[in-house]
Amino acid sequence: MSDSQVLPTREGYDRWAATYDTMGNWLIELEEPEVYRVLGDVADSDVLDVGAGTGRHAIRLAEQGARVTALDFSEEMLARARAKPGADRVRWLAHDFARPLPFSRHSFDRVLSALVLEHIPGDRLVAFFRELGRVTRDDGVVVVTAMHPAMFLKGVSANFRDESGEIRPRSYTATLSDYVMGAVRAGFVLGDLAEVSVDSGLAARNERSRKWLGWPALVVMTLRRAPG
Repeated sequence: MSDSQVLPTREGYDRWAATYDTMGNWLIELEEPEVYRVLGDVADSDVLDVGAGTGRHAIRLAEQGARVTALDFSEEMLARARAKPGADRVRWLAHDFARPLPFSRHSFDRVLSALVLEHIPGDRLVAFFRELGRVTRDDGVVVVTAMHPAMFLKGVSANFRDESGEIRPRSYTATLSDYVMGAVRAGFVLGDLAEVSVDSGLAARNERSRKWLGWPALVVMTLRRAPG
């Protein structure tokens, strides 16, 4: 689009924070039930949310009885998260994922990274996955969601509109194999891989998703640390 701007990822999400929870994001609507399906019962678990944004997962997980630590590099997104009801149950930290996670080994039972992967450069994918694995306990689970790389073929990446037009926080084109092999090379075993398409139910609830009906839109990976 002629009015589209690509901004550095952090700047883009700082700008997006004001409308992130109110824009009717169909991908989030598709993703959230998948996350809770694969995470299962989190009561009395130590959970890390990597890329927590405005806290949509972190607060809900805390309400379910988890001890939640939530990270994001956008101060504006975190400010929105901290202002929400229930936010006092979550430990919020600002952190740039280009650096190692600020936790010791084996700190968490479950680690979630939701809709972050497209913003990780290809040459950083293995290091990013390796950090997720480092802070996960031996019997823990890592859940990673991402916009399906098939969306890149349609010219789609994370975006929103403000008074200046369409804004795209910087994304990096990848393939599904880039994501899967990044996890494997980082020492994970793939427990489950779901490729989720827009169905008629979502299309009926959210008109913006209708043009993607039947198209792969979401990847959900369930990962465990390889033995040894």
